[in-house]
Amino acid sequence: MNTGISSIDLTIIILYFVIVLGIGLFIARKTKTGDDLFLGGRTFGWGLIGLSLFASNISSSTIIGLSGAAYTTGIVNSVYEWLSGLPLIIAALIFVPLYLRSRITTIPEFLEKRFDRRSQVFFSIVTIVMSIVVDTAGGLYAGAVVMQAFFPNLVLWHVTLVLALVAGVYTAFGGLRAVVYTDAIQAVILIVGCTVLTYMLYERLDFSWDKVLASVPEGHFSVVRPLSDETLPWPGLLLGVPFLGFWYWSTNQYIVQRILGGRNVRHARWGVLLAGFLKIIPLFIMVIPGAMAISILPGLVNGDAVFPKIVMEVLPVGMIGLVLAGLISAIMSSVDSTLNSASTLLVIDFIKPNNPNISNEKIVNYGRISTLVLMVVAAVWAPLIVNFGGLWSYLQQMFSIVVPPIVVIFLVGVFYKRGNADGAFWTLVIGTLMGIALFVAGVYEYSSLHYTYNVGLMVGVSTLIFVIVSNMTAPPSAEKIKEYTFRKELLSDGMEGLPWYKDYRFHSVLLILLMGYILFRFW
Repeated sequence: MNTGISSIDLTIIILYFVIVLGIGLFIARKTKTGDDLFLGGRTFGWGLIGLSLFASNISSSTIIGLSGAAYTTGIVNSVYEWLSGLPLIIAALIFVPLYLRSRITTIPEFLEKRFDRRSQVFFSIVTIVMSIVVDTAGGLYAGAVVMQAFFPNLVLWHVTLVLALVAGVYTAFGGLRAVVYTDAIQAVILIVGCTVLTYMLYERLDFSWDKVLASVPEGHFSVVRPLSDETLPWPGLLLGVPFLGFWYWSTNQYIVQRILGGRNVRHARWGVLLAGFLKIIPLFIMVIPGAMAISILPGLVNGDAVFPKIVMEVLPVGMIGLVLAGLISAIMSSVDSTLNSASTLLVIDFIKPNNPNISNEKIVNYGRISTLVLMVVAAVWAPLIVNFGGLWSYLQQMFSIVVPPIVVIFLVGVFYKRGNADGAFWTLVIGTLMGIALFVAGVYEYSSLHYTYNVGLMVGVSTLIFVIVSNMTAPPSAEKIKEYTFRKELLSDGMEGLPWYKDYRFHSVLLILLMGYILFRFW
């Protein structure tokens, strides 16, 4: 077993930092307009979109958490990864053409066009707060904790500050183009590093799947769990996971922003489905290796220690640096994405509406300043998370509070044309307040519902609120909502003249078959 990080590994990590920062600053020279800063000039091809979606979604806490959960409770948490294909297919079918045809820069802008300014402001404020306090700060904190596992002498706030500075600087000056290009590199490093680790771990087991199965408890490789399962009971697989996935992949600004930067509907759809196929990979290079580690590192109490320990146990000098660069990649790609999206929301949804004649130069300056300010806020907040102890795990469940009403006004809102501005606004307000009530009830143990059940329950309640309030108030103008609701021609938009094997619908069927096989194989 390796006893520490070698100078070769450190050199690889430092070189990675220099390359990423250099790419970001080089791209900054071409960032001159608001579209350049926030949407990369709307020029991204499908490969960049798909790789960036994958990289921005995988954080260091995801890698550590997936491996640790697979070690302690089994592979059930992998459903959040490989089942992402379902909401991504929905995004490709319906929301990609709606968003790109609307020429929006932020997702709340779509709500303003479909409903009114109230819903836009409410959703934008919630998204900014969650992006900085939970996503960015949480990513920095989790990344710093992971780095401490490899470098025990590091000081927490020093690490969060360095990570925030590097990601913040190239994001502020290079904008979304810098984020997407560095994400693409980070995705490749992450996949290569984890694949090598998986191969060498499997080699330790003589490439024998029977040895893997013999080393784990019964049911460890099952994704469909009984009602009594605390991790993810099977109703949660139906009631919670699909809605959480839809919110994340179709309405989350920091994810959808790279789709909005697509050069056209074709490339955006292809990129979305590439991300769906890439999301299958973590099951095999992050989740299953965590379960395989049981035979090599039996008896570990803390599941989060599994990934660092197998890295040090299995990999030779040099490869450790590559895998650590992959971990840092995961941290950076999450942080740069949330910083860029939060500054986009701040400028486009609040500063620009109050200054309609603002120049492109000022938009870029405001964007860069807001990115740096938000970077400082996240960097200061991140080390304080350690003081929250168990409360921080509850904060992660706050997504189950904000998700249901958002899912309803988007997913129901594009199909239910009678849905109006009052229905959307009061669904957001009442649905969020009721979600908070359920959250508090769970904290004080007045309710024992699994949080995925809460999501399904509140989606149903929010749908009722949306329909009832909309029917009690004046209907929206049919002409006003025509471009922002579903119509059949959207399904074939951009596919004219393409051979069948380039049609995103063919790719969607392949992805569904692949997910179906995984579900059958690991039932």
